[in-house]
Amino acid sequence: MKPKINSIKNQNKNLSLQYITNQKGKKMAVILPIEEFEELLMDLEDLKDINERKNETIIDHQDLITELKEDGIL
Repeated sequence: MKPKINSIKNQNKNLSLQYITNQKGKKMAVILPIEEFEELLMDLEDLKDINERKNETIIDHQDLITELKEDGIL
């Protein structure tokens, strides 16, 4: 028997997921458009960056502007 493909819209991200199921209906794999896959990869990279920077010191915007002016950058 061939695997069955079921199309389902994901409510969280509006992904066009298609599931490949076995003969018993168990989901075995997923198919999605390459654009959506690449967007998910970018989201994962963003989350990784956020996690890596979560302990960095935060500087007020106006303090940053002042510092950049003092350094002659602005």
